[in-house]
Amino acid sequence: MLQGLGLLDDIAIVDDGVTLTVENGSGDAFGHGTAVCGIIHKLAPRAGIGSIRVLGSNNASRTAAIQVGAQEALDRGYNVLNCSFGCALESQVLKYKIWVDEAYLRSVHVVAACNNEDFRTQEWPAFFSSVIGVNMARTDSDNIFYYQRGTMVEFAARGVDVSVCWRGGAEKVVTGSSFATPRLSALVARLLSVYPDLSPVQVKAILHSLAQPWKG
Repeated sequence: MLQGLGLLDDIAIVDDGVTLTVENGSGDAFGHGTAVCGIIHKLAPRAGIGSIRVLGSNNASRTAAIQVGAQEALDRGYNVLNCSFGCALESQVLKYKIWVDEAYLRSVHVVAACNNEDFRTQEWPAFFSSVIGVNMARTDSDNIFYYQRGTMVEFAARGVDVSVCWRGGAEKVVTGSSFATPRLSALVARLLSVYPDLSPVQVKAILHSLAQPWKG
């Protein structure tokens, strides 16, 4: 599916435990990014996609590395930031808020995954009200997504037992909000391709009206 796809950027935020550096990437090292990219490309095939790697081999990272990666994405002019990660440490909230608020002021749309065990568990950036927080749902449809009023993670999309692209040309069956999130990112990209001046507030309102009611 991804053969021949050219990335707008391929960079990695390298963390040696002391300093952070922005380096040229060498493709996906672990598979998670390939899966996310494949979902976006399938649903929004004309969208330009960049890879900014902030996660390590066990899908872990430091807030500082994510900050640097998010700032790189903002400075390079991306319209949608797909954040298939989350942080539950309250001590880190303001550090996430800095770049999420900057994205909001620039009309950049942040789409973020929630906690895989319980979507009501606080994780950021999904728990910021300006962010499109996404939970996983069991459905066979790539095009249906759900909305639940009264929660910080308002949306859910296909993310349970889904077949995705993996590194080295492989495929893998996976489960997680990480793989539901790019479905909403792709939809936002499609909306912006027609209405490029939509603000984050307007996009959320449109998604509310398009979504199916969430029944759990």
